[in-house]
Amino acid sequence: MSALNGPSIALPWAGHRRQATWMAVLLLVLPLPALHADAIEHADGDTPTAVIDVRQADLTPDHWVAVLPAAERVVLDRAGVAAQNARMRSGDAAIHDIGALPDPLPRAFVREQVQALSAPPTRALFDEQGTPVPKKTLDALQQAIALDAVPATQPLRYGLVVHRAALRTFPTRLRVFSRAGETDIDRFQESALFPGDAVAVLHRSRDGQWLFVASERYAAWIEAAYVALGDRGTVLGYAARAPYVVVTGATVHTTYTPEEPRVSALQLDMGVRLPLRADWPPMQAVNGQHPYTSHVVDLPVRNADGSLALVPALIPRSADVSDDYLPLTQANLVRQAFKFLGERYGWGHSYDARDCSGFVSEVYRSFGVLLPRNTRDQAVSPVLDRIAFAPGDSREKRMAAVRELQPGDLVYIPGHVMVALGHQRGQTFMIHDTNGGSWRGADGAIVHAGLNGVSVTPIEPMLFGEAETYVDRITSIQRIRPRAGTP
Repeated sequence: MSALNGPSIALPWAGHRRQATWMAVLLLVLPLPALHADAIEHADGDTPTAVIDVRQADLTPDHWVAVLPAAERVVLDRAGVAAQNARMRSGDAAIHDIGALPDPLPRAFVREQVQALSAPPTRALFDEQGTPVPKKTLDALQQAIALDAVPATQPLRYGLVVHRAALRTFPTRLRVFSRAGETDIDRFQESALFPGDAVAVLHRSRDGQWLFVASERYAAWIEAAYVALGDRGTVLGYAARAPYVVVTGATVHTTYTPEEPRVSALQLDMGVRLPLRADWPPMQAVNGQHPYTSHVVDLPVRNADGSLALVPALIPRSADVSDDYLPLTQANLVRQAFKFLGERYGWGHSYDARDCSGFVSEVYRSFGVLLPRNTRDQAVSPVLDRIAFAPGDSREKRMAAVRELQPGDLVYIPGHVMVALGHQRGQTFMIHDTNGGSWRGADGAIVHAGLNGVSVTPIEPMLFGEAETYVDRITSIQRIRPRAGTP
């Protein structure tokens, strides 16, 4: 930086004229370091990374926002989001209205829901040590789901999730994998639920330690310790309470408190909405701490008997939260997606993280937008503005659509979804949560990168297998924006 900002230097000679001469020289020289620093910064931004065609500048949200012609224009306003969510709830079979489930629950309905998920595995599975999972272990899981114990009818019960919790194919923590030595994708991991998520309880495992629950976007097994049972009105009304805060960071945590460990340092993921205790007395401590530097929120907890209670907890005002859902703009879409950059890939929300469709869901949830949980359901949702491709469609047709992509568009290939960022240097760039990533190097050989996290890549050179590219395998493009002819 400038020498004027450094320590003063005693010159070894005197004389006003010589001092003036040297001062003039200094004034001429001083701007040069600043120009040099700018040049270095520019050069650093152009520095290639180890990933094909990605430069350092491409890894910052401002780089992409700066070139958007209408970055802050609202794509879908609050009324538009509400209308689309209403269409999603009424027109997409992947979204479930748990408030409309039959009460009491008939045996046939419960068995159908459990069997649809917890069917006996038909392929070889391996444990974390690479050992084949024995048949007796898999048979025991069929006993654990206790289908024979489903009564003819049972009352429908509701609950709130009290802690980020895994949703599992079977009532077990056993992790299983398709190949020995590949331990990232646990085939019994389905998804996750978050504090405050409402569920309907359909069934209980034989040992009573797991519940089969239905949420708005998924039905699976969850550990009973993470669900507090309450009356229907309280459970279903929790998400509608106002005022509220929305988590807009990748994750935030409640304040640590030894006084109430059930809500201490609790992870809250992007898009989680929590009701505020606006009536909290300003001088009354919350779990041993004055609340004036925090937001006081109501969080669900589980009592010793499994029942629901709501208790106050603190979220620091320094946390990345908002008093409402964010405006749905292209700039905000880019900024929200980049908050996950570098997070490790977590299949089915493993590792307290998320996978490709979970990443997309959480980004859009910070705007209040409801999406199906899984890639296969997102890709075909009839509610969104969909561009579909048939297997026989040409690469030219797909490339024409790729060239028209706008920031926030969702691009689907089999088993994967990406978020469009923009176009530059003749390519179209994506941000996506991937456990793979491969392309051809300068010598034509395939480079297997193992990105294994939220990454920025161009779509054109990325390989699907050895012979096809991502572009060749695009199945659909989904756009979240007003649709012509919709109310």
